This record gives sequence, structure tokens and C-alpha cells, in this order.
Amino acid sequence: MTTNASFDVIVVGSGVAGLSTALFCALKGMRVLVLEQSQWIGGTSALSAGAVWIPGSQYDESIHARNDGSASMQTAAQYLEAATHAQSPAALRDAFLHQGPQAIKELTTHTAVQFRAFAYHPDYCGDLPGASTHGRALECPPFDGRLLQEDFLRLRPPIPEFTVLNGMMVDRTDIGHLLQMGRSWASLRYATGLLVRYAKDRLRFTRGTRLVMGNALVARLVYSLQQQKVPIWTNCTAKGLLTKQGDVHGLRIQKEANEITLSATKAVVMAGGGFNDHPDWRATSLPPCVRYTPRSQTSSGALLYETLRLGARLGSNQESNACWAPVSIHTRRDQSLAVFPHFVLDRGKPGTLIVNAQGKRFANECVSYHQLGQAMLSQSEGHAWLITDRQAIQKYGLGLVRPGGRGLKKFIQAGYLIHASTLDDLAKQAGIALSHLKDSIQRYNALASTGVDEDFARGSTPYQRNLGDASVQPNPNLRPLDDGAFFAIHLYTADIAGSRGLVTDAYGRVLRDQAPIAGLHAVGNDMHSIMGSHYPGPGINLGPAIAFAFAASQQIYESKSKRR
Repeated sequence: MTTNASFDVIVVGSGVAGLSTALFCALKGMRVLVLEQSQWIGGTSALSAGAVWIPGSQYDESIHARNDGSASMQTAAQYLEAATHAQSPAALRDAFLHQGPQAIKELTTHTAVQFRAFAYHPDYCGDLPGASTHGRALECPPFDGRLLQEDFLRLRPPIPEFTVLNGMMVDRTDIGHLLQMGRSWASLRYATGLLVRYAKDRLRFTRGTRLVMGNALVARLVYSLQQQKVPIWTNCTAKGLLTKQGDVHGLRIQKEANEITLSATKAVVMAGGGFNDHPDWRATSLPPCVRYTPRSQTSSGALLYETLRLGARLGSNQESNACWAPVSIHTRRDQSLAVFPHFVLDRGKPGTLIVNAQGKRFANECVSYHQLGQAMLSQSEGHAWLITDRQAIQKYGLGLVRPGGRGLKKFIQAGYLIHASTLDDLAKQAGIALSHLKDSIQRYNALASTGVDEDFARGSTPYQRNLGDASVQPNPNLRPLDDGAFFAIHLYTADIAGSRGLVTDAYGRVLRDQAPIAGLHAVGNDMHSIMGSHYPGPGINLGPAIAFAFAASQQIYESKSKRR
């Protein structure tokens, strides 16, 4: 069956970039449709921590006022230029810094999307000029998923390993109270409230409805779109763009058994998450050792290739086409593969180190996950071993093993975690060169005993120290490993987002020969990253996604009368 429909703006993709674009356009009175390829709304955004890096918002000003200072746009621009090695056009970086605070203000004033600044969340490159420790990284407060009604069932669930009790989402504050509930009455009351709420949820739903992190951000956007009467169609496959004399006027889609021709009187906005899941792209643009990803894996990139045939072009990165993170893998009971990203919880803790297959330490374990992934690709053939002792694994956990050693026996039996009483045994089980491993442990212990990492400067920036344990001094990231029991997890480099995308102007208009292709915009990871090959801070994908969604909506709204 073939049908036709018409909208002002058609957004392809339901992650934060697409939903934000749709919401900004709807707030301006435009008729908007959101298309999603999978059965779930939210894309990788729903699986993420949901951090949004936007300097200069109202939250940035308030947090710096309390700390006797303010981070000016000039300072943020200085940091971005240094952190990205000026690999992206200054005009786009400036547009991001200008549009970002306005976008946050628009959302918090007119929609259910609310934010708060992390009390302390340093930029990742704290040794660079203009770096900040406060106010630039934002997150959404928890959201009640029950408000979404039927759409809650369409919201992409979080990574199971990021939940507790098989479906209760928790953030850093929640984790702190859960770990302290046996030592603090305040934490006991807090944790009891979480558990009672979750128990009630499970009487009606397959998971908890108290949403945090990326799930909360996506849910707030969806709820706001409900208020604006914006439809979100799932299970839609884009078949091709509708063009006339090189301009874009809509697209053809397949939805179930229906072929639908959709006309866009103002614009089609590409927000599909980038190229990363297109097999040809992975084969030609990513290292062959990159086999795993914690992303939603719905970014087919097929429609992006069609834009290239229209004359659009890809940006160029000097170092890599993706953002990286170390991950570990485990086969779940249902035979699906758990891909667990090692972002913050273990690798920066004292009493841990990472070595390659030769048994050599090759990088600072506390740098950003992107930088560590880059180091693994260049120095360790894309994989490595995260090693710790019994004291650390009991206190901090390791990968899927929770603090207190919960899950220790299970994951040893499953082969996810190696346990050895000697370094000889550890090296044998892991296939690591023993002589170099012993030398690396001995050297690491000697450095840790002084608190100064002379080899890789571990613990030298605020971000790195924030990953550690403040009770350990003089360096919260360093402690010698104890003899007697060693544990190790195999790490792999995974792509967590694309950084190479379509070249656009400051309004997200896709360019052809330096001129915009009429009717075609790209935002999010479909747009070439303004960060180049770099990862300056938490939320550097979602922050620009929201900022350029706002900029695109402004340009679309102010463009000439509707095309026929």
C-alpha cells in the first residue's frame, strides 16, 4: 500500500539530536514528524550517561558564582581550541558556544527538559588552558517514566549491566547511598525509598520507571514532544530522498507493509546517529580490531550515503573517525552479548593498572576513555588487560563485578574474570608475557609507593584525580598492588560514537561545494564533529547535538516561504 503525507520538517532519528530538533521546530509552530528505524525511541542517547557539555549556560554561571569565579565564553573557546588541536573550523566552535546556552534556556523555559550542573565534573584535559572543573557538564534530574504512558514501552531500555536488581536505574548519587545504606541512616532512608518505588514499578512494568541519565533526557524530550503533538514513527526504513534539481523535498519510507511518500515543505533533518553501523563504513573507516560497541547499533548510515551522491561531502579527521572507550564483554544467560564500557568506576582507582599482551604498561589508565582507547589502538593492538588485587576489587569492583565483590565467583566461572594467586598463574591464564608483567608490576608498585607516576603522570589532572579514591594519599589514583591474589579483565577498544560526518555550516545545513543543499540539514553524529578527533569533556556529543539542533530550527523557521 502506498500513501502520501506532508510535514514542514521531517527528522530522521530519535536520539537526543533528532528529538531536540523536532522539539525546537515544534515550539516555533512547525508541523514535525520524527522517524526511527528501530522499534525503540532514543538511540544510543538512551543508553548513555546523558551528560551534556555546554559551557556558559545559566547553570554554569550559578555554579561559578558559588565558587568565586566565572567561566567566560572566551575561556571556553580557548579550551576548545587547545583540546581539539584546532582541527575543526573556529566558526563552528564559536557557533556551538553561542547557541548552546540559548538552547538550554529555551528547553528549560518552555519544555519539561530540565537540567542541573554536576557539582564537580572536570574537563578531560585539565592541563590545557581554559579547562574548568565546574559547570560545563549538565545532566537531567530523574524523570517519572509513567508520565509517558504508552510511549514508556517504546523507550529504549538501558544497558542491563547499568541497572541493579534486574531493572532499577541508578545514578552516581543513588550508588553512593546504596553502598552506604548499612552505615548511614540517611542513606538507608534514601535507598529504602528507591527500593520501595522499584518494587511497585515491577508490579506493572518489566523495569523501573524512575529514569536517570540518558534515559531521563530522552524521556523528557519525548514527554515534551507529546505536549506539542509531534508524532514519532518507529520501525521506519528510509528508502531514499525526494529531490528536485538537487534540492531535498522529502523522502520515501517503508513502514511495515506500507510505502509512504513524505514531503517536507521546509527541511529534512538527518539525525540518525552517523555511519558507524554501515558494514562498508566499518570495513573502510575503522580499525579491523574494533569489533564491539555498547551503542544501540541502529545507525545504518544508508541514507547518509545517498546524501554523498547528492554532492555532500565528509569532513576529514587527522587521527580517527570515531570516539573510543575500553570495554569488556560477557555472554548473558539469554546468549546476548554484554558490552560493558569502562568509563569511570574502576580503571582510575588505586591498586589497578593496564598492560598489553607483552605485559607492558603503555598508557595513563586515568585519561579519558577516548584517549585510553586511542592508546590501546596505537600501542596495544586494540586490546589490553586491566589488573587489580583483592583489596581493590572488594572495595571498588571491577567491570561487571560490583563493589563488595558481588558477582566475583559467577564471573570467574564464566571466564569473564581471571583469578590467580601468583603473577605466574595470571600471565599463563591471560597469555601475557610473564617477564615483562613482573617488571611492570614491580615498577608500578615502586612509583605508587611514592605517589608520583614518573612514567605516565597518572593522577596529574583534576579529572584523573576525580576517578580515584580521595581517602588514598598522596595520590588518589595510585597504590601498590598486594601479593596473594590478582584479578584481570580483558579489555577491547570499542567505538562509542562517530566523529566523522557530513560537512555543514553553523546552522546544520549540509554543504555541497561550500553552498547549502536546500532542504537538507544534519545534526548529532550525522554532522561532522566540531571536536575533530578529540574528546574534551563529558557530553561532547550530546552538547553540540542540542546546540546545533537549536541553530538548525532557527534557520529552518526563518527560511523563505514553504517550497512547493
